[in-house]
Amino acid sequence: MIQFILNDEIIQTGLPSGTTLLDFIRYEKNLTGTKIGCREGDCGACTILVGDIQNNKLVYSNATSCLMAIGNAHLKHIVTIEGVNMAKQSLVQKSFSDFNATQCGFCTPGFVVSLTGACVSGNVQTAAEAIDSMNGNICRCTGYKSIQRAAVFIAENVKPNLNDLLQGAVDQEIIPQYFLTIESRLKKLRASIQPHPIQQNSALRLAGGTDLYVQQHERMVQEQPELMATQDALRFIRKDGNTCTLGAATTVSDMAASPIFKDHFRNLNAWIKLISSTPIRNMATIAGNFVNASPIGDLSVFFLALDAQLLISDGTSERILPLRSFYNGYKKLNWQPGEYIQSISFELPDPESNVNFEKVCKRTHLDIASVNSALHIHVKDGVILHCSISAGGVSPVPAYLSQSSKMLEGKPLTRLHVQEMLQTVQQEIAPISDARGSATYKRLLLQQLIMAHFNQIFPDLDVYEKY
Repeated sequence: MIQFILNDEIIQTGLPSGTTLLDFIRYEKNLTGTKIGCREGDCGACTILVGDIQNNKLVYSNATSCLMAIGNAHLKHIVTIEGVNMAKQSLVQKSFSDFNATQCGFCTPGFVVSLTGACVSGNVQTAAEAIDSMNGNICRCTGYKSIQRAAVFIAENVKPNLNDLLQGAVDQEIIPQYFLTIESRLKKLRASIQPHPIQQNSALRLAGGTDLYVQQHERMVQEQPELMATQDALRFIRKDGNTCTLGAATTVSDMAASPIFKDHFRNLNAWIKLISSTPIRNMATIAGNFVNASPIGDLSVFFLALDAQLLISDGTSERILPLRSFYNGYKKLNWQPGEYIQSISFELPDPESNVNFEKVCKRTHLDIASVNSALHIHVKDGVILHCSISAGGVSPVPAYLSQSSKMLEGKPLTRLHVQEMLQTVQQEIAPISDARGSATYKRLLLQQLIMAHFNQIFPDLDVYEKY
């Protein structure tokens, strides 16, 4: 039985756990303020808030309900646009009304929900934060500037109570009073229900679902998948010595907020913004990106350069497999039926080494890559001691460019050696022409991205000269 709180109501349902939360909200509960748009997590019309107990504290994030399995709502607080209604307009609703921040109005609920969630989380202290909180909510009409003005008004007028964010949001009439009861109600609910163990040899496992529902929606809504994202034991980030380990259900947003990652990857925030949108990052898991096996998986490419190791389990035995050995071909994985990723580990970069991630896609943000690449390099006294280069979109699998990486090691860091390496890169890759560009275009893109790595890390090298 799936149990959660929907707005101010306790929900119990025996529907298939693969049913989308969007369909339950609209067709079972008749809460039609949450809209059906793209069903791909792209437009934000179906945005809801998810309240979850993390580290014994209630926290809220936004999510796209069209890609969220109702099973992943288990023991959480789900808030729709109706759930923020009060006797009069909330402060966020009023700001949208006062600034005429709507055209057709279809997308407006998603914007209001996301901005409300940012207020509840204390993430509207600047205009830029307020505007960015609505990324992933797309107005395709002509009202976006008005929407931005409404967000700026919120940033200028909301003063988060950092000691008690929920109470502060209630006091400023951003959310209804009932929000103050949710944490205790969720804790009581969680205490009364035993967590479900991971089933051995389960036919279908589901994590965030952000790709699976796009590809196999008709199948998924009828399924009873084993829900990996609800397993607290699979969601963690820890540091042991110089080794960082992530649970398989750790989300992209968890990674972005991690002090460990922030300490070791100074450009992390810029890289994260290249990966989808906030509502998707709040759902998408690290292991899910690996298992999806997309040739242009952003996280697969990033962790390939870090030589990540996978702890794979079948529920009884475990084995360690390098991520670089995980892909046997297009959408073919090196594992047996019943196995799943339990955790991912990698050695944190040496303080003297550098990591960079680059991506090109048709849209600047929220889009799948045409080509992406990551570089991990350690240079000491002008000599390259270590080099790892990975790339997506240039082979049937996320590619680790072993020959290109190896040829630089032990050599002085010079423009000539980088240019020689780029010739080897062209021999290692085999892109195809598709909707995201011709093979020739992708070869040129990867060359440019690798030069961008070196230009970003070693600007004095001037690798672009003669190109």
